[in-house]
Amino acid sequence: MDQNHKKYSHAKRNEPDNSIPLEKLPPDALITTNADLLRVVDEFRGKPFLAIDTEFMRERTYYPQLCLIQVGDGTKAVAIDPLAKNLNLEPLWSLMRDESIIKVFHAGNQDMEIFLNEMGGLPSPVYDTQIAGLVCGHGDQIGYDSLVKSILGKNVDKTSRFTDWSKRPLTDRQISYALDDVIYLAQIYPIMLDKIASENRTNWLDEEFKKFSDPATYVTKPENAWKRIKIRHLKAPALMRLMRLAAWREIEAQNRNVPRNRVIRDETLIDLAGTAPNTINEFSKIRNFPGGTDGKFVKPVLKVIQDVASIPESELPVIPSRGKPVKPPQAVMELLRVLLKYTTDQHNIAPRLIASSDDLELLATDDNAPIRALQGWRREVFGNTALKLKSGEIGLAVKNGKIRVIELS
Repeated sequence: MDQNHKKYSHAKRNEPDNSIPLEKLPPDALITTNADLLRVVDEFRGKPFLAIDTEFMRERTYYPQLCLIQVGDGTKAVAIDPLAKNLNLEPLWSLMRDESIIKVFHAGNQDMEIFLNEMGGLPSPVYDTQIAGLVCGHGDQIGYDSLVKSILGKNVDKTSRFTDWSKRPLTDRQISYALDDVIYLAQIYPIMLDKIASENRTNWLDEEFKKFSDPATYVTKPENAWKRIKIRHLKAPALMRLMRLAAWREIEAQNRNVPRNRVIRDETLIDLAGTAPNTINEFSKIRNFPGGTDGKFVKPVLKVIQDVASIPESELPVIPSRGKPVKPPQAVMELLRVLLKYTTDQHNIAPRLIASSDDLELLATDDNAPIRALQGWRREVFGNTALKLKSGEIGLAVKNGKIRVIELS
C-alpha cells in the first residue's frame, strides 16, 4: 500500500464497490430516448453533485465528436447516447447549467471543450479531481486509474480504453467500462473534498479552478494559433508570415472540421514562412505542400504571403534581443529548488502549484518579482521562507538523510 493510499484508508474503509458487473447491467443504463432522458434528469435534480465523463473521437476532426455522456450521483449511473436518433439533449444541458449542482470531472479539459461546443456554454459550477490532486499529495496530472487505486484501492477495467465509441450498437462491456468512470468518481469526490477542507486548503486551488471554468481556456483564437507551433528563431517578416499562415490554417481547419495537419502540416507552414514563395511555380520547392503547384491551397496561401509583404516594417512583430540573458546565480537557484522540493514535500502538494522554473529564476534575482510564489497563501507557505534563505536569515541542512531548515540569526 503506497503512502497516498494510507492517507485515505480511514475515509474509505467502509466504501462500497458500486461498479456494475456485466451480468447485472440495468436495462436503463443506456439512455437513447427522450422519455428516458427526461426521467433520469428529474432523478438527478436536487443532488449536491454529479460525476460527469464523456467518450469521444477526434482523430479525424478538429472538434471532438461526442459519442457518450456518463452521469452518476453515487447511487445511480447512466450513459446517455448523443448519437441516438432524434434524442434531444436540451434537458441534459439544463442539468449541466444548474447552479445548485456541482459537476465533477477528472482531467476534464476535453470534456469541458466538448460541452462548450455542444451546448454553447460550460457546465457550472464545476470541480476537477485531477486539479484537486495537486494539494492532496497526488503530484501533477495524476491519471484516473492511479487516483482510483490510491483512494479506493480498486483497479479500473482498461479493456475498452481504445474502443471506437462512434460505432453502434455499444456492447454491455463498453457501457460497463464507461459507467465505472463516474461510479468511482462519485466515490472519490467527497473523500477528496473532506480531506482538502480538513487541511484548510480549499482556497489554494482558486486560480486553477477559475481557469478550468473559463470558456477562453477551451477556444483557440486564430491569431494565437502560431503559438502552438514549435519554432526556432525567425526574423520579423518570417514570423509575421507564420502568424498569418497559422491563423489562416486555424480558420480553414475549423470551417472544414478537420485536424490542423490535415490542412497543412506545421513543418510546411514553417517552410512557407521562411521561403515566402512569390509565384505559383515556386510552390514546387515547398516540401509536402498538399497537391504541389496544383493544390487547392496554393492561391489562398499565396495571398496570405503577399498580404504580409505589404505590411509596414513598423507593424512587424518585435523580436526580443538575442543578447546573452542575465542568468541568476546558479547556487541561489539550486538552493531555491531544494527549498521548493522540501516545502512541497512537507505540505504534500505539487511543486508547480507554487512556482515554475521561470518563477524561481525571477525570484533568484528579484525579491519583489511579480510571481505567484510571492502572493497569497503561496507566500505564506514558500515565498517568505525563500526570501529569508536569500537574505541569509535561514539555511538548509541535512540530518539523518533529510533536509532541514535552520535559523542562522
